[in-house]
Amino acid sequence: MLRLRKLTFMKKILLVFLALGLFVTSFGQDYKKRPSFGVHFVFNDFRTASNLRSAGLASVLKSKEWHKTHYMNAGVAVSYIQGLTNYIDFSGSLSGTFLDYPVPGKPLRSDRSFLLEGAATVNLKLLTDNYCINPFVTAGVGAAKYRGYYSAFIPVGLGIQLNIFDEVYGLLNTQYRMPITENGAYHFYHSVGIAVPVISKKEPAPVVVPIPVVEAPKDRDGDGVLDVDDKCPDVKGLASLQGCPDRDGDGIADGDDKCPDVAGLARYQGCPIPDTDKDGINDEVDKCPVLPGFARYQGCPIPDTDGDGVNDEEDKCINEKGPASNFGCPVIDVVIIDKVNRAAKNIFFATGSAKLLAKSFASLNSVVAILKENPTYKVTIDGHTDDVGKDEMNQTLSDNRAASVKVYFVSKGIDESRLTSTGYGESKPIADNKTAAGKAKNRRVEMALKNY
Repeated sequence: MLRLRKLTFMKKILLVFLALGLFVTSFGQDYKKRPSFGVHFVFNDFRTASNLRSAGLASVLKSKEWHKTHYMNAGVAVSYIQGLTNYIDFSGSLSGTFLDYPVPGKPLRSDRSFLLEGAATVNLKLLTDNYCINPFVTAGVGAAKYRGYYSAFIPVGLGIQLNIFDEVYGLLNTQYRMPITENGAYHFYHSVGIAVPVISKKEPAPVVVPIPVVEAPKDRDGDGVLDVDDKCPDVKGLASLQGCPDRDGDGIADGDDKCPDVAGLARYQGCPIPDTDKDGINDEVDKCPVLPGFARYQGCPIPDTDGDGVNDEEDKCINEKGPASNFGCPVIDVVIIDKVNRAAKNIFFATGSAKLLAKSFASLNSVVAILKENPTYKVTIDGHTDDVGKDEMNQTLSDNRAASVKVYFVSKGIDESRLTSTGYGESKPIADNKTAAGKAKNRRVEMALKNY
């Protein structure tokens, strides 16, 4: 019942405010506020509102604590303001604050949560907006959300509007927000902010001054540029070039263009950017303007870092000189190649097996020594068999024997990336498999060095 009486009382207050606004808006010229956007700092004060209801206004004023901000909760708000008449503004605001909201009948929580409040109010101003300082009263309706609680309230209060410059306003406002639903709490809402128009001011229509009729000026070439302003009055041209023609459309008049039929640039007197070496890359981006080159090398020829006559794109050893026949890498000494070939002829396996015999180790170790002395060298290891047995078995045996040599080299500290092993089975004989001697020659391991 008490709540209904309060609502009736508030309705009466709102009707009084509206009547007052309608009365004052009937006088004076138009100073209606343009639509504006506002940003505000806000303070929600639940403590003072509670003390006011429990102890009365005199006690609150006597305590001298009602204005202390450390009892308040700070937040921010945005608003939209638009004049309805010279003396009445509509204001819609949305504010947010992190706080511990005292929901009636619910215990306070130790952690803060976000309070979202929206309000639609009417500001009844004492003066029009052309005054620097303008007091106003405000009233309206609002709603709030805190955690899972929703509530409605009626805000009433006082404020001052400061006309800073060109309809940019500073706004100070204090509201007493009275809940009208069970989950709302009484509190004071203080805000300070600024509002800026979002729609440009309408300028008065320009005054049209009649122009006396005079004789039309001449334009002999009919290009739309009057003879008095036309540098080429007898040849059709462009207004941008003071009536002179531009055949290639590069913005340079033909009279000043050294290449009038080819579009160019002013810094080259109307000619295109030159390409001295004719490599298709203009001199402005060509780092070798007198040597034909490639775009990927910024107009320069393909480099030859080691100067061996093999360019870097084909040279597999760009920092070491070598012939093209060896991909630009140094040629391996024939003595070293011969040592590797002799070592390959002295690699022995157990019959029908990939197990290396001990008498192979000396030969293999000589190859290991060569690889360690020459860290850029790589070696390919090829395994071969005679034609005794099935093709599949011989292929597997040759794969395994080549792999056994590779594993031996790795065990001696040679990086696996420098080694390649391949089995060819009986597919590459070097002697007749019809004789025992020929078969012995075909059962072999071959090794080849390369340094790229």
